Amino acid sequence: MLYLWAEYMQFEGLFNLVRYQTFRAGATIMTALVIGLVIGPRMIDMLRVRQGKGQPIREDGPQTHFAKRGTPTMGGLMILVSLLAASLIWMDLGNPFVWACIAVTVGFGAIGFLDDLDKVRKASHKGVSGKVRLLMEFVVAGIASWIVVSQISTFLYVPFLVGKGIPLGPFYFVFAALVMVGAGNAVNLTDGLDGLATMPVIIASGTFAIIAYLAGRADYSAYLGIPHVPGAGELAIFCASIMGAGLAFLWFNAPPAAVFMGDTGSLALGGALGAIAVASHHEIVLAVVGGLFVFEALSVIIQVFWFKRTGKRVFRMAPIHHHFEQLGWSESKVVIRFWIVSIVLALIGLATLKLR
Repeated sequence: MLYLWAEYMQFEGLFNLVRYQTFRAGATIMTALVIGLVIGPRMIDMLRVRQGKGQPIREDGPQTHFAKRGTPTMGGLMILVSLLAASLIWMDLGNPFVWACIAVTVGFGAIGFLDDLDKVRKASHKGVSGKVRLLMEFVVAGIASWIVVSQISTFLYVPFLVGKGIPLGPFYFVFAALVMVGAGNAVNLTDGLDGLATMPVIIASGTFAIIAYLAGRADYSAYLGIPHVPGAGELAIFCASIMGAGLAFLWFNAPPAAVFMGDTGSLALGGALGAIAVASHHEIVLAVVGGLFVFEALSVIIQVFWFKRTGKRVFRMAPIHHHFEQLGWSESKVVIRFWIVSIVLALIGLATLKLR
């Protein structure tokens, strides 16, 4: 809204600052952070009162998790409110990519909210049927894919290769939706320990803020040999809103967590990352930058597949972070080491921009 107002004022005086995406990205981080810190305490109190027993704890999970009984979930609502408020204030609302990312974030957040609500009401960790949830996710992702693909080519670009793209044609719509749904569920599976998913999401968002900004600039994208996507630079501001909202949530989610983000937050954040990757034409790079999320999802797939075939487990418990807990790692050790892995993967992802 502020951008449209500044545009109406022809960017005169102080409004000239609003013209620059870098300025708006920094302002968005601070706006989302402040909003999140202000609304956090009241929202946590509201969730605690309404939920009573809080998020159900898996009976077959690590014994240390039973101490978390009573911790409210759906803290993702705090993230969504601060993220969306900051985005609507600072972003160019005439940009189609903005609405595609908002659609995925809100849509996946709503699906996650229904899942969290079902878990709390039934006092069970199962929630909404997996098939129903996936169907709803693909509907939302399909709409967002249609918005995004109407603005970009249907080529899948490969890192390390200059100008090399695989023409997917109509199949790109399906591929784009798969990226969004896959990213949403991968982050959802990672969200099992205090702060474990939040910081890697912040790191991935910061990385894609750089990527989106560069892809949106014709001069930088030509120099680096990456696909130029007009308008993609605006997504750097959306990434900044995720970072600010994530930092505010981490303030309350730091061990011992006062609130869990739940599927409301994890599905929304993962889906948002997927939408940003598709819009900036860096889908494969997302698998590198978000390698931790990929690893977490693969651990579940491998565990289920192998157990059904042999009756034996590859890991002591899946997702993989629980495996390390069962090996005797403390929760804080798992979280911090996984953060370090996320930073390393982000650096590798950024390196793909030049190594072409």
